[in-house]
Amino acid sequence: MNIKNRLVLLVTAALVLNLDAFSQEVFPDGTPISNWFRQYELRDVKELGKQYRLTDFNIVNDSNVIQTKKIQAVIDKAYQDGGGVVTIPRGTFLSGSLFFKQGTHLYLEEGAKLKGSDDISNFPLVMTRMEGQTLKYFAALINGDGLDGFTISGKGTIDGNGLRYWKAFWLRLQFNPKGTNMDEMRPRLVYISNSKNVQITGLKLMNSPFWTTHFYKCENVKLLNLHISSPRSPVKAPSTDAVDIDVCKNFLIKNCYMSVNDDAVALKGGKGPLADKDKNNGGNSNIIIEDCTYGFCHGVLTLGSESIHNRNIIVRRIKIHHAQRLLWLKMRPDTPQNYEYILVEDVQGSDIGNFIFIRPWTQYFDLKGQKDLGMSYGSNITMRNIKLDCNNFFNVGIADKNSPVKGFEYKLSDFTFEDLNIKANNNLQIDTSLVENFKLKNVTVNGTKFSDN
Repeated sequence: MNIKNRLVLLVTAALVLNLDAFSQEVFPDGTPISNWFRQYELRDVKELGKQYRLTDFNIVNDSNVIQTKKIQAVIDKAYQDGGGVVTIPRGTFLSGSLFFKQGTHLYLEEGAKLKGSDDISNFPLVMTRMEGQTLKYFAALINGDGLDGFTISGKGTIDGNGLRYWKAFWLRLQFNPKGTNMDEMRPRLVYISNSKNVQITGLKLMNSPFWTTHFYKCENVKLLNLHISSPRSPVKAPSTDAVDIDVCKNFLIKNCYMSVNDDAVALKGGKGPLADKDKNNGGNSNIIIEDCTYGFCHGVLTLGSESIHNRNIIVRRIKIHHAQRLLWLKMRPDTPQNYEYILVEDVQGSDIGNFIFIRPWTQYFDLKGQKDLGMSYGSNITMRNIKLDCNNFFNVGIADKNSPVKGFEYKLSDFTFEDLNIKANNNLQIDTSLVENFKLKNVTVNGTKFSDN
């Protein structure tokens, strides 16, 4: 056998072994992880169809002129022509809500910026999904519904231009401290619903007035190489979650940077005592978040506050700086919840608020006429191979005696903490009585080792 043939055999064997290793990788409940999660190829914009450059359609580089109708006309033309790529060239283009249709895509060249209007009248009211409810609310800057294969890509920026909205939000809250998140009229940056095979890559997504990206009833979504940010000062950008996953299946977030003034990744799905009976609601499953870096955020991974069922969630190989919580389970007394088969592993972090935070969440508490508080569950949660400096380690507890939901209970079971090296200022002890079947393996907190023996 000559050298060339030997090399071919060796390469083939290596590929087979590599694919075999992937095929053996499983989700926390033991089901195989599809090779779809290992396919990172970025879609080639040249293969997505004809390019429709904005400047070829009398659309000008001007950050002060609203050009929503003209940009939408380009999207519509691409659709009518059988599909294509709406390309934003270098420069700044100001717009309100844009609605993409089947076969159309968005590409932003390096130095290009799509900037959202700070006038809410440029965002129409539509039937949409917001905070676990299906209702009429403002459309996002970028909208797509019922799409297969939709792509947003490039090296440019989508800027929500949120400062005016943020200032109005905090002013309204001073005027009415009981106001809700939706009382101040604000659009999201990106909203994709009822879609599959979605890919968003390479861009900067910044300064969203409300949630930055929101995916509802989507399947096979990949977010790759994104930089998602909103400020915590000098004006806090309220409720600007980086990624909200709402009734979705098969979702990959890889090699992204997230730093926002709310949760980095939040799992949604519905709220209320009968939320699990509503066909508009549902669970999330098969979510992998890997190789990401986090700046400031309220929660690296947050389950809730509008969520009924999450299963097979993996966060791994991440670096964190200044996040308030690594894992946050929001337990709503007015909503049936089941958070199960969650894995957080291979984490390095500094200046973190809480390693794990599980407590009742009563924001906008409403039993909607029902008499009894619900029962919620968190089970099969594994946190391993983590080195972290934090303020609080094990911040887990039930409603206190002064809580409006005194008596609310939730059941935690089958937790595993393994290979943890934690430096913490508070909550140093692990109250194993709060979790049925709690396994501790090689857990060190401030030099003290814990075990379940």
